[in-house]
Amino acid sequence: MRELSGRVAVVTGAASGIGRALAVRFAAEGMSLMLADVDPRGLSQTAAMISGVKVLTQITDVSDAPAVQHLAHRAFGELGAVHVLCNNAGVFQGGRIWTRTEEDVAWLLGVNLWGVLHGIREFVPRMIEQGTEGHIVNTVSVAGLFAGANTGGHAVTKYAALAASQSLALDLAQIGSKLRVTALCPGGVRTGISRSERVRPADLVVARTRDDLTSQEWLDGMLEKGMEPAEVADATVEAIRQEHFLVLTHPGYDDSLREQTTALLAGLLPEPPDGEPRP
Repeated sequence: MRELSGRVAVVTGAASGIGRALAVRFAAEGMSLMLADVDPRGLSQTAAMISGVKVLTQITDVSDAPAVQHLAHRAFGELGAVHVLCNNAGVFQGGRIWTRTEEDVAWLLGVNLWGVLHGIREFVPRMIEQGTEGHIVNTVSVAGLFAGANTGGHAVTKYAALAASQSLALDLAQIGSKLRVTALCPGGVRTGISRSERVRPADLVVARTRDDLTSQEWLDGMLEKGMEPAEVADATVEAIRQEHFLVLTHPGYDDSLREQTTALLAGLLPEPPDGEPRP
């Protein structure tokens, strides 16, 4: 899908970080936008950064199926079509996997996995019916490729999001669809994901554990040295144009993937890439 001007993009998690950068980048390409997030203030700020194209916003909790259905109804109804869908909303919860509560896991699964699945179910059938070129971008994270210590709950959801992306791509190819899929796997990017607790639903809030807080401190440090979200947005547009399935944002992750595969085939526990949590 090389021509973006005049097309329509939907971006979840658009109030900040990668989602905001995607919105700004798509607008620069001349795309109309439907932007969604649970953060009203951040969403309004993102919309205010954009001019020259039509922008709609919708407060949307992607873990809630009816909310995503409403988002899709508005996007198709008011913008006429959807050509690029970015299932980008995501949250982080660290800590050892045996200390994660049901509330922790429900929150992570709700946003990081069900958010992707709800987006696929509500948008993709109608995108197929359009009969036009289109692209689905799922923000998976490098955590969907490399599981690390103290991030088990998060990695579970991201591995599942990668599997969903790959299955979607194969399903679309099987029916001869013009839609393509990208699994976006950023590493350290200067976003606010380490402070995801600020948007955690009140009914899923539990007391923070020491290992959880330690993991957050590690992530804070990694993100502080990370790349700018705009660089990820640029890589995403390039992936859409070149129809790339997997996007790795940082040098060295390709070598780490090869090393991980070699270790697994030898029956060994893979070492995480440099900068990722280790035993």
